[in-house]
Amino acid sequence: MRTRLLAVLVTFALAGVAAFAVPLLSTTADQRTQELVISRSSDVERFVVLAQQAVDAGDATALTAEAAEYSSLYSEAVLVVDTQRLPLVQTGGLTTGDPAVRALVEATLRNEPGPPVEQVTPWSAEPVLFTRPVGTGTRVSGAVVLRASAAQAASDVAGRWAAIVAGALVVAALFVLLSVLLARWMVRPLVELENGVLAVARGRRAQVPERSGPRELRSLAASVNRMSDAVVAAAEQQRRLVADTSHQLRNPMAALRLRLDSLAAELHDDPAYQATAAEVERLERILDGLLTLAAAESTSTRLAAGEDPEPADLGTVVAERVDAWRLSAEEANATLVPCAAHTEPVLVRMPENELAQVLDVLLDNAVHHAGRGATITAGWEAGPGTVTLLVTDDGPGLASEELSLATERFWRAGGEGAPRGSGLGLAIAREQTRARGGLLKLRAVEPHGLQVRVTLPAEVTP
Repeated sequence: MRTRLLAVLVTFALAGVAAFAVPLLSTTADQRTQELVISRSSDVERFVVLAQQAVDAGDATALTAEAAEYSSLYSEAVLVVDTQRLPLVQTGGLTTGDPAVRALVEATLRNEPGPPVEQVTPWSAEPVLFTRPVGTGTRVSGAVVLRASAAQAASDVAGRWAAIVAGALVVAALFVLLSVLLARWMVRPLVELENGVLAVARGRRAQVPERSGPRELRSLAASVNRMSDAVVAAAEQQRRLVADTSHQLRNPMAALRLRLDSLAAELHDDPAYQATAAEVERLERILDGLLTLAAAESTSTRLAAGEDPEPADLGTVVAERVDAWRLSAEEANATLVPCAAHTEPVLVRMPENELAQVLDVLLDNAVHHAGRGATITAGWEAGPGTVTLLVTDDGPGLASEELSLATERFWRAGGEGAPRGSGLGLAIAREQTRARGGLLKLRAVEPHGLQVRVTLPAEVTP
């Protein structure tokens, strides 16, 4: 938007400067042309008077001397002819042998006005011919032709045009500078508003400056700040509700666990007791998952408060967690392929403990859901400004409609023999990834299997 606005402002500014400068250039050239015409017309009239005196007296001595002195002084040719087209005075090589001169003499002897002088421009190189008839309006006794150089006039026009163009460029530069400042003043609040809205969308608190830009944008910035405060407060209240509820349920759950443990010696083989104990264990896993999820959702709030976590080496974390899960994979009759050794650090903007938690969730799901005989690989690939963690298995995978549901809370894969979990693992991993500016996605692998891709911002090393 800034570019388009700047283009419009600059276009109007340059058009305004051009609308002023172009007519001024033409007016300046016309003015200098008129000065040339007035000056040379005065000289021609003087030669007309001298020529008439020479015709009346029958002596062209004074006329010849004046013409010679004029040509020597100004380097401009003079030609005076009588009605017989015979030259009375001829200087500077100006003769009736020139077709243009001959045509002009003929027209003058017929008492016809000469052609208008063309506008002098910096590139005018041809001399200008001025002519006047000798005699009265009813009786013409000769003609005077003056060939004037336009070089000085063209030089003057070039100098004046250069000054006008320089001034126009300075004014245009000022207009462009003002346009840039105006565009920045108008667009900067919009950019800040956009950043604020994006921050709210990521669950962060936005503080958009309210003292810059037009009044309408300042009012909108204040509204965005109020909306941000309300959204963050609502999210924080929701997180606290989940955390407080989970924490409050821990006490009765602990008491229930103690009572079950006290009955274990007498009712250990009772089916009802075993079902109750399994249900209590499932509820404990759900409570633990809810607490972990609440902690993951609070990460955005901590980031908005200015927390800048230490980056983690993805390669090191992957190697450690793969080694830790290898025994569990063997117990599940799955093969966990060791990751390739790396020499350079692969830094991502996520704390090491959170990255390990996310990877544990992915490896746990792969080990328990890929099935017997499955092969599980963990690795990564680098992109522009990002690093993507990849956990891939060749198990049965998920149906296309289940891929978007797998990261929802309390969703569990169906099917006979499927492990019964809390349904919070991938939801927790997604929230932890999103809180750090990343993205968690699931996709099917051909011919069968599942790949989880966790894209995280890469840490820029100085």
